[in-house]
This record gives sequence, C-alpha cells and structure tokens, in this order.
Amino acid sequence: MKVISYNLRKHRAAGELLSLADRHDPDVLCLQECDTTGIPHRIHGLRLAQATTRNRLGLAVYYRENGFRAQQVQAIRLKKSLHDRVLRPAEERVLGVRLHDIDAGRELILASFHAAPLTALNSLRRHQIRTALVELEKMGPGLPALMVGDYNYPVFKEALGQKVRDQGYELSLSDARTYTRYRFFRGHYDFATSVGFDIEGVRTLAQGRSDHKPILVTASPGSVPFEPEAVAEDDAPAAAG
Repeated sequence: MKVISYNLRKHRAAGELLSLADRHDPDVLCLQECDTTGIPHRIHGLRLAQATTRNRLGLAVYYRENGFRAQQVQAIRLKKSLHDRVLRPAEERVLGVRLHDIDAGRELILASFHAAPLTALNSLRRHQIRTALVELEKMGPGLPALMVGDYNYPVFKEALGQKVRDQGYELSLSDARTYTRYRFFRGHYDFATSVGFDIEGVRTLAQGRSDHKPILVTASPGSVPFEPEAVAEDDAPAAAG
C-alpha cells in the first residue's frame, strides 16, 4: 500500500492535493496543518475518515474507499509544549484510523502525527511520539500500525530511532530532506514509524507551496505482535477524543 503524508503549511498547499493523489494514487493520505473546516469529503477516490475539530488548523486522514473501510477513528491529545500553552493551538496531535482492508480481510492502524514545534525540547517530542504509539496500539493490539507526519526532529535522529526501536517500532526516513526553506533548519522532518509493516521505501516528493515536501511511504502490512512499554500515570495523554 502507498501512504502520503503532507504538512500543508497553514493550508497553503491544499490546492495541490487533487493532483498529488492523481499522480501517485495513494491508498491513504495523512495531512497536517490543514484547515479542517474547508477540506473536501473526497479527493480522487479517497474518502475523508475524519479531521480533528478542536482547532481550525489540524490533522486529517483520507483512505481509498474502494479498498478500505474505516472501523474506528480517534483523535489523541498529547502533552503540551510551551508553544501550546501560550498560543493555545489544539493539543490533538495524533489522528488514528483503524482500517479494514477489504481484499485482504485484515485490519490496520494508520495515523497522522504532528509533533510540537522546534521551540520545544526534543525530550517533549520523544514523549509525544512514545505516548502516541502506545495510544494507537490500544486501538488494535497486535495489528500492523503506521504513523506518518511532521516529527519536527531534524537532529539526533539516531537516538530517536533507538528509542522507537525500544518500544517495538521502526523509524523510517525518506530518501531526501523534507524541509529546505530556511538554511539552518533544513533536514528530515517528516518520518514514518511502524510495526508489523515491511517498509519498502520512503520517497520525498517535489516541493509545492508548503515549506515541507510530501513523503510517499510504500509498505506491505504483515503481523508482528509486540508488547509496548507501559506509560506511567503522570506520562499518560491529557485525554483521548
């Protein structure tokens, strides 16, 4: 299956979604920084599973409706950064969808993720990633799971990869940098985190109107059950919608 993740940069790149879906024919489209009040219900054979609702700019997940059925959708709130507390954007930074693969007769977890901005510490983003993966696993214990999005983690990715592996997941970077707008902040920002998937490739697509480039993940789902790390009570997510 093919999954595209794209940070629309405050919805500026929304006009590219139709051509992007037409050109690459994804099974799932995961968006960040989209205007959730102004996105269509369908894009080139993709159906909107759900978008977050607590903030105008948020997350959305689309899926190919002739191949999948949405069984469950959950918006997950994560620990706030100082940016979140001061500017008060929504804390729903993960949108997970449990999909039924009609042809294969199996279920999968797909999620769009947007970590705290660079003003936050890497330790907070690691906490958000860890909590997100734990909460997604609760949507379908033992199911293949793939979380894509803007991780805002341009440096020390090797250490992040080890933390993710300790949790039973794999971290996959694309073949080229995904953020190139500002010289001192260029790098890989958009990743894929998975369990139970064979990641065949993660490709960085052409630059559009966003400051992020889209990524295209090609993956084959399998079945690799694992035991996630426990989350201490004081590390639990603020709430789940």
